[in-house]
Amino acid sequence: MTIIAIDFGTSNSVVAMLSEADTGDRSLIPMTIHLEEVSQAFATPQGLVWLVPSCVYIRGREDWLIGKQVQELGDIHQPERFFQGFKRDLVANFQPPARELDQVSYDAEAIAAIFLSELWHRLQQQNIVPTHIIFTVPVGAFEAYRHWLQHFTEQHHLPSYQIVDESTAAALGYAITRPNTLVLVIDFGGGTLDLSLVRTAPINQHSLTYQAEAIAKSDAYIGGIDIDHWIGMHFLAKLGILRSQITDTVWLQLLKESERLKIQLSLTNIAQGTWRDHQNQEHPLQLEQMELLDILERHHLLDQLREAIDEIMIMVLNRGISRAAIEQVLLVGGSCQIVAVQQLVVSYFGKSKVQMGKPFEAVAHGSLSIAQSISINDHLRHSYAIRLWEPYLQQYSFYPIFTKGTSYPCHSAEPLVLQAAIANQAEIWLDIGEVADTAQAEISYDASGRMMSSQLVKKSDFRSLNIKSSKSSLQEPPQVCIARLTPLGQAGSDRIAIMFEVDERRVLIATVRDLLTQSVLIDRQAIAKLE
Repeated sequence: MTIIAIDFGTSNSVVAMLSEADTGDRSLIPMTIHLEEVSQAFATPQGLVWLVPSCVYIRGREDWLIGKQVQELGDIHQPERFFQGFKRDLVANFQPPARELDQVSYDAEAIAAIFLSELWHRLQQQNIVPTHIIFTVPVGAFEAYRHWLQHFTEQHHLPSYQIVDESTAAALGYAITRPNTLVLVIDFGGGTLDLSLVRTAPINQHSLTYQAEAIAKSDAYIGGIDIDHWIGMHFLAKLGILRSQITDTVWLQLLKESERLKIQLSLTNIAQGTWRDHQNQEHPLQLEQMELLDILERHHLLDQLREAIDEIMIMVLNRGISRAAIEQVLLVGGSCQIVAVQQLVVSYFGKSKVQMGKPFEAVAHGSLSIAQSISINDHLRHSYAIRLWEPYLQQYSFYPIFTKGTSYPCHSAEPLVLQAAIANQAEIWLDIGEVADTAQAEISYDASGRMMSSQLVKKSDFRSLNIKSSKSSLQEPPQVCIARLTPLGQAGSDRIAIMFEVDERRVLIATVRDLLTQSVLIDRQAIAKLE
């Protein structure tokens, strides 16, 4: 049996497998795979790791490059053919419009499918034929991304697969050999910031099988590609150049140099480079630690990190766990290499608790632990609610069913009682979906490119679940009929009571009782899959 883990990241991806150890006892250890031509060596304090840059360049129909192949192109003279950050577009609630190239439409899903398919083919070219694949996903990923992964595996006839969230996998990658350890994972990559508090423990005192219990989770939609953009805009402002004055090709060159200087600052106090502008004039670039700190503060990145830590600590305290009980804080992802991020985390938890030894491989290696008889007790990654239209306020409101962090299987505390909305109503339909709290910095600039103001805007995102329904259309959100009323419903009186539950497979189940006839209309019927 050949087990493969794919940590599909916004900036870089890791492919790993279980390999026999050299100790002679035939034990299996995780090993990162070097995929020829597309993997790129990345230096860490622990040595080189092989990463596949998550980028695609479309040369023509059925002709593309990925990973290191794209990096070796040098300057991108047709930027419309260059794709990066598409993993974050998949995870997000909004996806940018597709691009038309060679009379073929390429959206985020199509590019991601090309990238993952290419990884799969290159595994086979190296005589690695997986029989089981593990995909990792961000804590805050909407369920649509999980459904897309499932569709991808079916469409490409891949073998059996599993999905595990990245933070839980990282905890296993760092700490699985230490049972009963309470671990906070801060996974800060190219596209998202995910925090997860996890406890590892033997299932019982006689068992060698471990379980990972996810106690609390938090996330923010921000990452390294945002930082690269901010640094690039910072350089343009210093040079007195507007973004509108330069071509996309020149902008991509500046972003690439900004990323390189950001990475260099993880090792030094001053990073230096050069960049050629739209007039082919070369400019020396210099970035210091204090400059980068100022950029991060102005764009509220550190504020968002503080709020994410505070949010998860409130959850922890509500469960009777003190901050002192957290034994390890594990930093994962390229953005955790930023000195200001590390200093902030150390200021919260102390230097002795913060571990940085596996920033790139912990997720992929930890997910492979699941294949070695490790079970996971998990919690809901999002809040789930019913979206209701308020006719007097002319706006939607949310009625919460289950809150983020609830351990499942679980039941709703009390029934949801609904009235008929109109006279002689024959059916009651519900719009059920995920609710995720997001925060985003809004920046305004003057005509010369100087920042005028900055504020952190918070909002709740709602996405309807993928419910199969005869009523679904392009104009209306997917809904589910949970009651057919006999006799017909009349406005103004309570008519049905609904109890919800989530089973061990994360399936949302409903029981509906007619308050008028006292009959059970739906008895523990599956409404939607929450993964």
